[in-house]
Amino acid sequence: MGETKKILVATNHLAGVGGSEMYTYDLIKALNVRPNVEVEYFTFDKGLISDKIEEELHIPFMKKKRYDLIFANHNSSVKELFAKAPIIQICHGIVPELEQPSPLADYHVAISEEISDHLVNLGYANDIILNGIDVQKKKPLRPINSTLQSVLSLCQSDKANAKLKAVCDAKGLDFQAYNKNSNPAVNIEQKINLFDLVVGIGRSIYDAMACGRPSLIYDHRVYNGNKADGYLRPENFSKYVKMNCSGRYLNRQYQEKELIRELEKYKPEDGEKLRKIALSELNAYKMVDQLLNTEERLNWRNRINKWKRFTEHTKLVKHAFFYKKLYAFTKNEYFNR
Repeated sequence: MGETKKILVATNHLAGVGGSEMYTYDLIKALNVRPNVEVEYFTFDKGLISDKIEEELHIPFMKKKRYDLIFANHNSSVKELFAKAPIIQICHGIVPELEQPSPLADYHVAISEEISDHLVNLGYANDIILNGIDVQKKKPLRPINSTLQSVLSLCQSDKANAKLKAVCDAKGLDFQAYNKNSNPAVNIEQKINLFDLVVGIGRSIYDAMACGRPSLIYDHRVYNGNKADGYLRPENFSKYVKMNCSGRYLNRQYQEKELIRELEKYKPEDGEKLRKIALSELNAYKMVDQLLNTEERLNWRNRINKWKRFTEHTKLVKHAFFYKKLYAFTKNEYFNR
């Protein structure tokens, strides 16, 4: 067994439930079971999920001055931790400002093909590593019905949930919604296992897949609008995941009649197929192997050429201009770390 690697997992906020927060939790858990890794965490905003990390996983908040490697989920974390270790920034979106790539990161990881293309367009080389789910904890705990009886919404929109409730009431289906902004559920797999079908986008869909639940990709978020890919047929996963199952692949808008049509596509056997896909493609323990392999990109050539590339790539210069104050302040610190 080799020397213990000191790793810090950083994210902007851990006060509530959300995609990046639960990604952080599952990443830390998967790292923590490795015998050659010592992991700690960092956030600006402690709360519900940081408490869960400390109490359930017994992982401490950042206490070392230096680390061997940092996985950072947001550009704010990259800026704060820049001098402590080589940093791999994991980008989860193309729209939110916090998800934009930082020129101070040593390498970038995209959780979807859409995000990877966005990074490349800005001049950042990257690897695509899909969302990792703790498939050991998030698993089927009870069978689903042969015909659709119940629907769980993990949408983050009152508009979406109002439409879904109206549809379910009309069809005589049990309905429940868990919105992270109003009634968050930390151990969401327990809720998912009470229902036949799950509605949401992004990581909500992946959690549902891990629990062997058929899913409907739909939400009406402020930054995304009314977007839907519809009922997730297992054979279409490879298409929809290119855009993080966000609804932006088919880019459809759903009203009540479209939601009824998609719910009627329910097949219980799809749940088993989606579980198998989750085990193969969305396994957090496999994700950790992939993330650690990206460290091979962090050789001395990358570091020496890091600042030179800003004069050779016009798009990258334009993006870096956004960070001009940070760039000017930290250039010397970069080579001295």
